Amino acid sequence: MRILEHRALRGPNFYSRYLTIYMRLDIEELEERPSDRVPGIEDQLKSLIPSIYEHRCSVGEPGGFLQRVRNGTYAGHMVEHVAIELQNLIGFSVGYGKTIDSYERGVYNVVYRYRDESSALAAGEEAVAIVDKLYNGKEVDLEPVIDRLKEIRDANAFGPSTGAIINAAKARNIPYYSLTEGTSYTQLGHGVKQRQFQATVTDRTGIIGHSIADDKDWTKQILGEAGIPVPQGVICTSFEEAVEAAESVGYPVVTKPLSGNHGRGVTTNIEDETQLKEGYDAAWNRSRDGSIVVEQFIRGEDHRLLVIDGELVAAARRRPAHVIGDGRSTLQALIDRENDDPRRGVGHENLLTQIHVDEQTVRMVEQAGLSFDGVIPEDEIVWLKSTANISTGGTATDLTDEVHPEVKYAAERIGRLIPMDIIGIDLLAETLSRPLEDQSAGVVEVNAGPGFRMHMAPTHGTGRPVGEKVVDMLFPDGDDGRIPITAITGTNGKTTTTRLIAHLLQHAGRHIGMACTGAIEIDNHVIMRGDYSGPAAAQIVLREPTVDHAVLEVARGGIMRRGLGFDACDVGILLNIASDHLGEREIHTLDDLARCKTVVIDAVKPEGTSVLNADDPRVMDQGTYWSRGKIIYFTMDQDNPALAEHTAANGMVLTVKNGRIIMRRGKVEADIVDINNVPIAFEGHAPFNVQNAMAAAAAAIAHGLSLGDIRTGLETFHPTPAQMPGRTNYFEADGVKCLIDYGHNVPALEALQALVNGLATQKRIAVASAPGNRRDEDLTALGRQLAHMCDALFVYETDARGREPGQTAQLIHDGAVDAAAQCAVGIVMDESAAVDRAIEQADPGDFLLLLVDDIESTTERLKGRSFPHRASLAEH
Repeated sequence: MRILEHRALRGPNFYSRYLTIYMRLDIEELEERPSDRVPGIEDQLKSLIPSIYEHRCSVGEPGGFLQRVRNGTYAGHMVEHVAIELQNLIGFSVGYGKTIDSYERGVYNVVYRYRDESSALAAGEEAVAIVDKLYNGKEVDLEPVIDRLKEIRDANAFGPSTGAIINAAKARNIPYYSLTEGTSYTQLGHGVKQRQFQATVTDRTGIIGHSIADDKDWTKQILGEAGIPVPQGVICTSFEEAVEAAESVGYPVVTKPLSGNHGRGVTTNIEDETQLKEGYDAAWNRSRDGSIVVEQFIRGEDHRLLVIDGELVAAARRRPAHVIGDGRSTLQALIDRENDDPRRGVGHENLLTQIHVDEQTVRMVEQAGLSFDGVIPEDEIVWLKSTANISTGGTATDLTDEVHPEVKYAAERIGRLIPMDIIGIDLLAETLSRPLEDQSAGVVEVNAGPGFRMHMAPTHGTGRPVGEKVVDMLFPDGDDGRIPITAITGTNGKTTTTRLIAHLLQHAGRHIGMACTGAIEIDNHVIMRGDYSGPAAAQIVLREPTVDHAVLEVARGGIMRRGLGFDACDVGILLNIASDHLGEREIHTLDDLARCKTVVIDAVKPEGTSVLNADDPRVMDQGTYWSRGKIIYFTMDQDNPALAEHTAANGMVLTVKNGRIIMRRGKVEADIVDINNVPIAFEGHAPFNVQNAMAAAAAAIAHGLSLGDIRTGLETFHPTPAQMPGRTNYFEADGVKCLIDYGHNVPALEALQALVNGLATQKRIAVASAPGNRRDEDLTALGRQLAHMCDALFVYETDARGREPGQTAQLIHDGAVDAAAQCAVGIVMDESAAVDRAIEQADPGDFLLLLVDDIESTTERLKGRSFPHRASLAEH
């Protein structure tokens, strides 16, 4: 078997509304060997992965998939189910999958759900290898497979704190994005509503508070002057100074770097100069500038108080890494046993951290008069670290419900004195159930970006929903952090409709992020040029901090390659379904194309709106079937019989009546605009743009714009290169009529023909091409259509897309010649040269139809240019 393609579909897609892995798999000779022809394969699979019995498959009951294996299924189908179950075995709950025949013998499209992209892709590769071995009677050792997948899972997993915040956001349907690879820097929400965080530092965390927390002496100064108990301490830059400080403060003391966190370089309970030297060296190794703090050691338990948005939300008692003797095991064996606890991992990857034996551990064991190979008496505690940080192997006990009101007030006050939205307070105290003034107590430091592990899943006690507290702070009052999204798809008219909707919304005062074929624009400023009709462009717009409405063109290619760039939209528009790009990426028929395009309206929110073209039979059929939310239809036929039931049910329709676009709901009609006042309609000569205008108006109504705002927006949107670059841009140059457009398929040209007929009164000269990835029959059909529309045609070529140079142009040329129309046809391979030849042919009053890629350059060349009259058309 060979994997031909393998990728993640990161949004709603052709196969599913959810995150899906797509694998194009060639099972090669196994096409001749369905599973019922492989003796014992069902038993092998059941023995290897017993839990696969739970897969119901199409049978609809446990064991259903194994029945399919017994009765005969293909290797691709088996790969799907094994890939699903491998993910389940490493902790990801997934169940959806399907395997679909392709148009090539032995090649299957295998799709399956995922939670973590890297793990799922690896699971697919492992599944192929496993099924291949089963078919060939080879042994499969599953344990190393699971180990490899777990390594990938752990390498890509969010840390506990980041994961807690993201999971809390997901529970509230707040979208999230990782902003930089390999970090926890994350965006929650869209556009103007977005919030950003890294670990537990948010975009609200003040830089001043963060700086204070990072400087232990500064922290103590502020807190001490405010009456908060803090240990007395001295900053030292040499060991000699440290000795003097210890004698001044009085042993026992603590040493730590002036700047730092997570207990790194901290040594506690230092009782003499020898221990002071070891503690000083440990702190110096972690110090940024050689500044070391020597401070009073406060006897008491180590506590962490977590304050979020000014409220104490969790409190825990921490104890340093330790083991308890059983009277039989050596110290090393006890450590090893503790590290076997599945809750312990490396660094911050798990709820607890592995206990690492370092110099501090060795020193503490020696000071206790013990050895690692000695047996520890029953119930004797051996302390392995001097600090109680979870990151060094410590444990935690939740004490949130035991905090005295005065201690709670002190903690929340500290959060105000050192201004941070999330602050961890390290407090040494005998207990949290009495006021600090009544006991030996002191705040030893505060932490910006405190870890959440000890509060989410303490070793003992109740876990606290601290991630939810952060999300509630960032998104108060139940806000889901989403901005309105309008998504536009169809075969033709997408870019015009996208730009028109953006114009309507912007005219009504919205701040728009728009992505379409041609550019990404933020508030009418072009920030990127190119074809931005895919999911990557959508995410660029949704990450823009000023955008309060996103208007996104959605093309077929992006849906098939990666899925949508969003999980749901407020308004989805399906303009039309016509022949284009057939034969690419498993889209071979118009019904296939219709299913691809309906992905957009299938992603509409339940409370959203689907806008559908009632004049297109496939849109009416499949669009109506797949649409979500309420439906607004638009039609050129005010008496469209297909809409009678919708109208009777008080549904909304936009249509044309007496030369005006109107809105109809039930028996009530409201005037929107005179078509003659809509510039892109060309006084009705461009019916396709009348349809686009109705679609845009329907979207605007769904977003709550007034009819007055819609009317003004439609009347101020012009077919100029500034507002609609490359879409029906009409102007006259030296008496020659020029129309620049991007039409590149037969349906687009058929729609354009009415406008050409309305504008052209003399000779019609065209310059045209098409991408080489169209089918031969599509290219020849394009040539035939152009020949019927024009008197002269120059064919150029810019994008061969896998064809031999000249082949695309030749197919268009041959189609035009075969049309037997009165059209002179020539090939001029270079686009610029083809435009020049057309200019040479034009006389005053003639009409140039320029279907070009380089719109800006062509427009500039034509403006103000004098046309030479005239030259002959040379055939290629």
